[in-house]
Amino acid sequence: MKEFFQRNKVFITVALATLAVIVGGIFLMGGGSSPQTNSAAVNSSILVPTGVYETSGFIDGAYLAASSSATVTLVEFGDYECPACAVYAPFVKQVLTEFPGKVNYVFRNYPLPQHKNGSISSYAVEAAGIQGKYWEMQEKVYATQNDWVKSSDPTSLFVEYAKNLELNTDQFLSDMGSQKVKDIVQRDTNDGNTVRLSETPTFYINGKKVTLSGDPNQLKNLIRTELGI
Repeated sequence: MKEFFQRNKVFITVALATLAVIVGGIFLMGGGSSPQTNSAAVNSSILVPTGVYETSGFIDGAYLAASSSATVTLVEFGDYECPACAVYAPFVKQVLTEFPGKVNYVFRNYPLPQHKNGSISSYAVEAAGIQGKYWEMQEKVYATQNDWVKSSDPTSLFVEYAKNLELNTDQFLSDMGSQKVKDIVQRDTNDGNTVRLSETPTFYINGKKVTLSGDPNQLKNLIRTELGI
């Protein structure tokens, strides 16, 4: 984790400096209100697929970092082609590091229709997850967003990432195009539509939607409040 932040220090600094300016163009319907969670909680069965969450990894088609002792569940609907999602990603990891065993984190795919590589990048991360490298591929895809985002077909780049992660690339390619993976992404998207998402990233803390302010540090502050610390 420390190496991740060191490698991406410049990127994170620049991204934070410009986030307030670009956030309106990144979100489908960006908002500029102060950080808060809405009062009404969404049914957890919509936000988190069924399953028992006791370890980190692949559970019933959703990925998470989880602990049986956690009292806070952070759910994110994200799009790998979304610049704001890439900015928030390291801060989510920071939350999990700073509050070990206290926060369950679930990532749900929500590729936006205007992002031509949003779906295929989700397929790539899900395919890597089948071989146990979900988080590693997610980190790589976000870190290299500018390399593949404008490509007419980024498949070869994703295969190269899979190779570097020592995955079976034949299986990776097969899984990327499989109905199983596509169904996972579609289910996440359907659940996002059910709760009427209008932007990415969209976060929920214990079922309550977070109103984004443009400052990724708000996640930490809101979780501190939820934890009572």
